[in-house]
Amino acid sequence: MKHPWKSRDNRPLQTSLTLDFLLFNCMLMLLVLGVYLFIQKDITHLILDRLIPDPNLSVEAGDYLEEQGEGPQSTRLLQSGGWLEILDSGKGVIRVIGEKQDQVLAYEEKSLYLGLENRSDQPFYYSIAKVEGDAQAAWLLLKIPRDVIKISINNEMLVSYLNHSVFFYVFLVSGLVLILIFVYSYWVTRRIKKPLRVLNLGMKQMMEGHYNTRITLYAETEFLRIGQSFNYMADVIEKTTEEKRQAEKSKQRLIVDLSHDLRTPITSIQGYAQALIEGRVTDPERKTKYLNYIHSKSVQVTKLIQHMLELLKLDSPDFILRTERLELGDHLREIIADTYGEIEQKEFQLQLQVPEEEVYAHYDPELFASVINNLISNALAYNPEGTRLRVTVIQEDTKVRIEIADNGVGIPRELWSTIFDPFVRGDEARTASGGTGLGLSIAKKNTEKMGGSLELESREDEPTVFTIRVPR
Repeated sequence: MKHPWKSRDNRPLQTSLTLDFLLFNCMLMLLVLGVYLFIQKDITHLILDRLIPDPNLSVEAGDYLEEQGEGPQSTRLLQSGGWLEILDSGKGVIRVIGEKQDQVLAYEEKSLYLGLENRSDQPFYYSIAKVEGDAQAAWLLLKIPRDVIKISINNEMLVSYLNHSVFFYVFLVSGLVLILIFVYSYWVTRRIKKPLRVLNLGMKQMMEGHYNTRITLYAETEFLRIGQSFNYMADVIEKTTEEKRQAEKSKQRLIVDLSHDLRTPITSIQGYAQALIEGRVTDPERKTKYLNYIHSKSVQVTKLIQHMLELLKLDSPDFILRTERLELGDHLREIIADTYGEIEQKEFQLQLQVPEEEVYAHYDPELFASVINNLISNALAYNPEGTRLRVTVIQEDTKVRIEIADNGVGIPRELWSTIFDPFVRGDEARTASGGTGLGLSIAKKNTEKMGGSLELESREDEPTVFTIRVPR
């Protein structure tokens, strides 16, 4: 199934990694912001600038020990709505300077300490100082309404306002950063590892002989190119393996067919020769018949061996092709002239259609002559007397087309797919009087060696049409 996130497909790997790194930085910034907000929320008191209506007003109780309500500082305090309370050693109120705004007449130790914390939800600000040298008064407590004063604390004292230790926050931030790094590393590793795993699996299947293996990757451009190269390599290997298998199969069949075609005439030659040697044939006419048969079979064996050597020579790496740009029309006329005796002997009707103007093409003269001779010999061997044989030369844009057609018996359709294979005969029967079955195979190989093609066609009035094309 295709990856749901398609945007990274066909994208360079460098771009993907860069975008991943930017995403990682964004996540890191969000993490830092989240931790900051968490710490802000975790602080007991808000950090605000001190705002006092009168900048000369002191909010420290110690500054009022000498005045005891008599002086400019005390006046400003009272004008701001604050007051002073003198407490005894038991924390009971023995005197109030100013207008007291609460009903507290005695303080417990715990409640006093809670008031001195000056939390944001307290109605009054507290400050206390110890009174020295007074037998009755022990403490001076200052109170100011919180709505006329705001508190700021020193930054170096921030730690004292946190609900957890500094180590806790360091551990928290470090842990979150490590988790983020792990997630980012896993993300990047998985992105690279996934296509590599697909490639590795494909290579493993190829090593096991499954050459039809193909892979599909949904990843960055680099991996897609590797995948395409892998599939191309697999195509080549599969094609080469199939060709090798077919070649091996063809080679085995070739050996079997060659053995069969050689054994039959050789066995006949041995039988007739043995009969002559043992003197079992006394009739001179019969002796002559046996000798002619031996000669005919030996010619057939020689022809078969020559064709086999010619076929093997074409597949040899030492084969030298001598193609050049030559005038084809006159050369074709010479080839037809050399075979005209056989054509006339079989009483074939020859139609030679070659343009009067010069026709040039790139071909090997020897191979070209072999192709034409094989096709004409094939027509003479399998068609009855009086067959019309047509040889036509037609110029095309990039090729020269030569058609060798006849209106004879034709070739069965079921043989068309294998007619150019070795030892396939047009009469479909493997008779002793048949040809070698190598002529068409040699003709096709010769044509392809010259960069051309040889095809079999059929028309309404010509059941057999061999079309040769060679480059101009």
